[in-house]
Amino acid sequence: MAGHSHSANIAVRKGKQDAQRAKLFSKLSRYIMIAAKNGGGDPDTNLRLRYAIDKARAVSMPRDNIERAVKKGTGELAGETLDEIVYEGYYGPVAIMVETMTDNRNRTGGEVRVAFEKNGGSTGTPGCVSYLFERKGLFVIDAKKHADEDEVMTVALDAEADDFQRYGNNYEVTCDASKFPSVLEALTKAGIEPVEAEVKNLPKSQIDVDVETGKKILKLIDILDSNDDVQNVYTNANITEEMLAD
Repeated sequence: MAGHSHSANIAVRKGKQDAQRAKLFSKLSRYIMIAAKNGGGDPDTNLRLRYAIDKARAVSMPRDNIERAVKKGTGELAGETLDEIVYEGYYGPVAIMVETMTDNRNRTGGEVRVAFEKNGGSTGTPGCVSYLFERKGLFVIDAKKHADEDEVMTVALDAEADDFQRYGNNYEVTCDASKFPSVLEALTKAGIEPVEAEVKNLPKSQIDVDVETGKKILKLIDILDSNDDVQNVYTNANITEEMLAD
């Protein structure tokens, strides 16, 4: 992890998103639909769906909305056809990846390009920055709730996690994407419930930028993230607390 918290760099300013409840519910509904479509409607056997539902419950998304999204994903209810598309771009030397779920790739692609171009960035061709990232399972665990650090580390590493680190009040566990289900199962069986568990695109290394540049990158990420079709935005910029401060 090179001494940097991945969750600090990928979960950028989620508080603003949480305040926009309608947009947040729309994003989560799509995430649930895709998870149910790809892995079935049973959260006990579909871990991606389970954590999509957990995310929705954590922000008080109505139960009916959750159930409707699951049924749309499995085909029990008619719903929009969604494609998962990744857009790649730059802000100077910094790489940015944008994961989307869309029912209209032309609209979404145009909106993503405009967001980059109007905010100092540029989009690139598929693969132009993805090689700088790797698919990893990331688990964020509340260290206050699970105070026995050695126990958490032992459970994670015995389940073939790649790395274990503590950052402030959280532990971060990473693993190969293929090991995500087994690591999650091991943590759960040990009574360790992550506050976040998802397969993400994590940077292989991070680029240090000055505070002014960092704030401009965060502005671009905020604008991209405000798009209903955007699910996740990743960067290899090293985002510091000073940059996150208003």
